[in-house]
Amino acid sequence: MADITTAPAPRRKLPGWTFSAWTASVAVVLAVALLDTAAAPEIVAKAAGSFLHTLPFIVFAVLAVAYLKASGAETLLARAFEGREVRMIALAALLGGLSPFCSCEVIPFVAAMLALGAPLSAVMAFWLASPLMDPAMFLITSATLGFDFALAKTIAAVAIGLLGGATVMALKASPVFADPLKPQPARKGCCGARKPFAGKPVWTFWTEAPRRETFRDTAVENGLFLTKWLLLAYLFEALMLAYVPAETVAGLLGGTGLKPILMGALVGGPAYLNGYAAVPLVDALLVQGMAPGAAMSFVIAGGVSCIPAAIAVWALVKPRVFAAYIGLAMTGAILAGLAWGALA
Repeated sequence: MADITTAPAPRRKLPGWTFSAWTASVAVVLAVALLDTAAAPEIVAKAAGSFLHTLPFIVFAVLAVAYLKASGAETLLARAFEGREVRMIALAALLGGLSPFCSCEVIPFVAAMLALGAPLSAVMAFWLASPLMDPAMFLITSATLGFDFALAKTIAAVAIGLLGGATVMALKASPVFADPLKPQPARKGCCGARKPFAGKPVWTFWTEAPRRETFRDTAVENGLFLTKWLLLAYLFEALMLAYVPAETVAGLLGGTGLKPILMGALVGGPAYLNGYAAVPLVDALLVQGMAPGAAMSFVIAGGVSCIPAAIAVWALVKPRVFAAYIGLAMTGAILAGLAWGALA
């Protein structure tokens, strides 16, 4: 008898845009238009107004980051891992809190530094500070949450880096930090990142064609990245203001004392989209009664434990070192929340 069985049809791969931030924004607008037609124009107008208010800061931030990349400013990071260990920790925390490079972009750099013998204490300082603040995030945070909050978060980022670095240096002989690295396979670039420029920075980057190309590509890539996530975040902000009762937020994250700060740190990780998208969400939560200290612990804990930052560490070190990274981040988030709550 003839065999009439056929091979199963190959599964069709969904287009890359299917689950993107762009389609999520469109889905949110359509859902509101269908379920609450009367409120849709006000929600869209609120989100658009917030985005337009932030737009000048976005443009400046995009151009600043593109300039730093095109000039090769990332080569300055290597200087943080030279000299005495205490000096390395201080510079790594400072550069981590100020550098404009994402977590996945620094994976090859950090892997090379660890392989060459850079102390884990300095690397931990950099890892803890790096996802919390950069020039673009500072500008967007200042525009939405105020300059004081942005400055306090920057100081907290550097302080947490110093705390992590000092802790690892003090306990480097313990079983937790002994032999910290996983075996490392060959890595490819990520995030569409180009190979970093070598040597000294060239601040007049426009004199070289490859650097001009890097400036253009970085500006376009970061501009699209910030636009898609901030549009989605401002839509969520408008939805929260419209539909989430203020008393619910105030009951969970409001008030004084340690409880709202602990809750902010615990909620921060799972609720985090990325450091940029979190800013409008925190703004909405503050309007609805979130305690200032809880807002700070939320952005610190979420920034360090968000997926890109966590993967950057998990990819290179053993689980016990990763657990120490998360523990140091949560401790730093709570301390930063207590400090900001007392000042604010």
